[in-house]
Amino acid sequence: MASAPPYDEKFVRFVVLFNVDEDYFECHEVMEELWLEEGRSTLYQGLLQAAVGLHHWRNDNFSGAAKLFAQAENKLAAYPDETSGLDLGRLRADIADSLARLRPYVEGAGSSAAPAPAFRPFRLRVTDGSLRTLADALAALPPSERLGRDE
Repeated sequence: MASAPPYDEKFVRFVVLFNVDEDYFECHEVMEELWLEEGRSTLYQGLLQAAVGLHHWRNDNFSGAAKLFAQAENKLAAYPDETSGLDLGRLRADIADSLARLRPYVEGAGSSAAPAPAFRPFRLRVTDGSLRTLADALAALPPSERLGRDE
């Protein structure tokens, strides 16, 4: 009998902050800690960059968003469509769609030829049942308890 893949609590927190809270800045903080602890994995860096891209887009930093999405796209390209309990194929498609919306505006430098793209968040699609169970349990906690820090 195969054992369930282990998921670091920071990884689970990242998924919940991304999908439930849409707190992309805090996603970045949590994933950066895990990225540093786990030897600077390009997978984690790509996930971190996707979150930061959404954070920049929400704050109307369109060029910053496009830059981070392009970097995330490059980092995540090397991984199979299903990796670490996530549908990276769907994530790559969402990033590509976001870039398609942002690039005309960024390349037009805000000219009237391309209107500012409205913020359009996307979710991380969870493919592993054990990760989904862990994420659902964390999501059931009050938002103030999700960070797992003394603030």
